[in-house]
Amino acid sequence: MHAMILAAGRGERMRPLTDKIPKPLLEVAGKALIVHQVEALESAGVKNIVINTGHFGEQIQYELGTGAAFGVDILYSDEGDNILETAGGIIKALPLLGDDPFIVTNADIFTDFNYRSLPEEPDFDAHLVLVDNPPHNPQGDFAFENGRIIEQGSKKLTYSGIAVFYPHFFESSSPGRASLAPLLHRAIKTGGLGGQHFMGIWNDIGTPSRLKEINENIAN
Repeated sequence: MHAMILAAGRGERMRPLTDKIPKPLLEVAGKALIVHQVEALESAGVKNIVINTGHFGEQIQYELGTGAAFGVDILYSDEGDNILETAGGIIKALPLLGDDPFIVTNADIFTDFNYRSLPEEPDFDAHLVLVDNPPHNPQGDFAFENGRIIEQGSKKLTYSGIAVFYPHFFESSSPGRASLAPLLHRAIKTGGLGGQHFMGIWNDIGTPSRLKEINENIAN
């Protein structure tokens, strides 16, 4: 199974920390966020990883190289200064991801999620991992009932940034800059979105204060 790590964002909310290094290279517990992700994927048996890069992307490529040091093969989809956002970045990288369902995960999360728990052949066009709502997203994103993701329900959860997609999920989308959210909402309307609720450790490292807090929690 292939995986893609989304690592091209500029990390504007992480400034000034991201004025000299890309957000995925910020460290939690003495290790770059993206390295945590690569190691977690490898331990789950994922050996082929695509990483999209943009802001200071050459630093990520220097840090990870071919992936041989981590026991994986890494290919890069460089977006340069023309950051394509989530869906756009995935669409550009599709030729590198093969014909089977593939994992997508954000580079800027810290989690103990076990990637082995993801289905290799989801029952729906896409399979999202949802988590309990963090303080910065108290209203949540989607409701979840009987393995299917819906717009409204008794309790809404937050999209973790981890998912499995069939390549055909993106077949009606044009190349270029595009967000993933509209595609997810469209899939909900056609009944093509499934998922799972993960209740382990998950942190969205979105601001310097969140990064500081998680490192302090780990140290204690």
